[in-house]
Amino acid sequence: MRIEETILRHLIHDDIYARKVIPFLKNEYFNSAPEQLIFDKINAFMLKYNTIPTCEALHIQIEEQTGLSEDIHKQASSILIDLKQGPEKTNVDWLRDSTEKFCQDRALHNAIMDSITILDGRNKLHTKEHLPELLKTALAVSFDSHIGHDFLDDYSERYDFYHRVEEKIPFDLELMNTITYGGLSKKSLNIILAGTGVGKSLAMCHMAAANLTIGKKVLYITLEMSEEKIAERIDANLLNVLITELNTLPRDSYEKKISRIRDKTVGKLIIKEYPTASAHVGHFRHLLNELNLKREFIPDIIYVDYLNICMSSRIKQGSNINSYTYIKSIAEELRGLAVERNVPIMSATQTTRSGFGSSDPGLEDTSESFGLPATADFMVALITTEELEDLNQIMVKQLKNRYADLTTNRRFVIGVDKARMKLYDLEDDAQNDIHDVPIMDKTTFGERRKEEETMKWTTKKMGRKDFSSLKV
Repeated sequence: MRIEETILRHLIHDDIYARKVIPFLKNEYFNSAPEQLIFDKINAFMLKYNTIPTCEALHIQIEEQTGLSEDIHKQASSILIDLKQGPEKTNVDWLRDSTEKFCQDRALHNAIMDSITILDGRNKLHTKEHLPELLKTALAVSFDSHIGHDFLDDYSERYDFYHRVEEKIPFDLELMNTITYGGLSKKSLNIILAGTGVGKSLAMCHMAAANLTIGKKVLYITLEMSEEKIAERIDANLLNVLITELNTLPRDSYEKKISRIRDKTVGKLIIKEYPTASAHVGHFRHLLNELNLKREFIPDIIYVDYLNICMSSRIKQGSNINSYTYIKSIAEELRGLAVERNVPIMSATQTTRSGFGSSDPGLEDTSESFGLPATADFMVALITTEELEDLNQIMVKQLKNRYADLTTNRRFVIGVDKARMKLYDLEDDAQNDIHDVPIMDKTTFGERRKEEETMKWTTKKMGRKDFSSLKV
C-alpha cells in the first residue's frame, strides 16, 4: 500500500490523526491529480465544518465539481471506493512519523525540481537568489509537537526559566554590560545607529577584538571595507599600537605581539569580505557551512558591517519595492539567521539626512526604514560633538532594549581612542549630570523642537556646553 493512500484513508477515518497532520500537508505533496482533488476536498471540509468528511460527502462534492476531466472524476471516485473501507489498526507514533517523513521528502523533492526550473530559466516567478530560501523552507518542514505552555501545570519549568543563568557574550565596557544585563543574548539582532565617520565600524571592531580576547569564536563580515582594513583596526586595538605606526612596526616585534595574544586566548577571529550590496543571508549561511566543514569553526557571535549594504535573499535587487520593506526584510533575515545559528548578530545602520545633524537621534532617524528598529532586539545611537572629541569621548543613547529597562542609563559617555581603535570605560563622575530631555514635539510626530530650547545636557567634565554641534 502506498503512503499516500494510507494518509488519505486515515484522514477520513481518524479525526485525531487528521487534526494533527492536516496543517502540515499540502496539495502538491500528492503526485496524482485525483489524490490532490480528494485531499483538497478533505481539507476544505474540515476548515468549514470542523470535522472529517465521510466518503459519501466527498463523492457528492467531487460529482458537483465542474471543470474536471471525466478521467479525473472516474479515478477519484474509484479511489474513494477503496478508501471507504476503514484502515487496519496502526501504531499511532509510526503513522505520525511516517506522515512527517512523507511531507519532508515531498517538500525537498519539489524544492529540487523547482530549483532545476530556476537554473534552466524556465521559472518566471523566481531567480537564482531565491534558491537558498527555497531549500531552507523545504528542509525546515517538521511537525511541531509542542502545543503551548500550560500556565498552572508548567510552573516548575517557568520557575527554572526565571532562575536560569543565560549564556551571553559580554562587553568589556561596564555600562554596556549594565544596560544589557551582562551582554548580548543568543538569537538576537543588535544594531548601532550612527552617521558616517562617527564610529560604527570602530565600535564593532573593538567589540570583536574584546570577544576574541575572552576566548570567543568571532565571524566579522564586512561589506564596506576590505578584510585587510578591518584586520588593521583590530591589530591596532589588540596590539595597543597607533594605527598609523603599524606599517613601521618591525616584523619580529609584530610577530611577538601576535604570539602573546595567541597564547592568551582560545578564541578565533575570521574576517570575510563581500563586495558592497552583493551578499545576503544565503551567502552568509553558505559561509558558515564552509567554515564548519573546512575549519571546524562555529562562531559564538557574528558581526555584519553593515546592514544597509546587504542584499535581501527574498526580494530581488532593483525590484519595484519601497525601502521600508527591503531593509525590514534584510533585518528579518539577519535575525532569522541569529535564531537559526543560536548566536547574537551585531550590525549597524546609517542615520537619515535629518538624523545626521541631529543632537538627539531617535528611532525615526534610522536610515531608509523604520522597520529595522521594529525587528531589532537592541539598538543604540553613537553621538559625537567637537567638545566630546576634544575629551576623547563619545555619547551612547539607548533607542531600543529588550534586555532591560530602557530608561535606566538612557545616555552615557565612553572613552574613545581613535588612534588605537579602542573604546574604554570612564570614571564614574564623567556620567554625572547627563540629563535626558524630550525632544519630540508631541503635536507633530517626527518634528523636532529647536535645539536651543530642548537640549539641556551638562556634564561636570565639560561644564555647560552648547550641544548644537552634536552629530551621529
